Amino acid sequence: MIRFKVNGQSRVFDGDPEMPLLWYLRDEAQMTGTKFGCGIGQCGCCTVLNNGKAARSCVTTMKDVENASVTTIEGLSKNGQHPVQKAWKQANVPQCGYCQSGQMMQAASLLAEKPKPTDQEIDAAMQGNICRCGTYQRIRQAIHIAAGVRA
Repeated sequence: MIRFKVNGQSRVFDGDPEMPLLWYLRDEAQMTGTKFGCGIGQCGCCTVLNNGKAARSCVTTMKDVENASVTTIEGLSKNGQHPVQKAWKQANVPQCGYCQSGQMMQAASLLAEKPKPTDQEIDAAMQGNICRCGTYQRIRQAIHIAAGVRA
């Protein structure tokens, strides 16, 4: 039995401990905000917070989250009022939107660690999150807005 929390709710998992967390979130918990992208942890679409740190849920196994607290895009804010979510809207970041939940979770992790990141710190933290539409400038702008800094 693997015990952990998802968005503040206690969970118990009694399946294959090697199963990716992404599969649990999407298929068992019915939380489809976390997206499948590459399946090898390279694109960032599946980013969630594991004990407050960005983690790729496609390569994080269920045994890796034992006694952990996982936050998905659904749990970032119940009403879309997290500073990152508000900034994403203000900067009109999404184009197709597929990667954006992972982008926002990575940004939330960055801002928790560095409340006022520089452009270089943003670029370094976000480099593992791929946006096929190329909204990188708007992503950086939104992170500055969420940090309370105008780019």
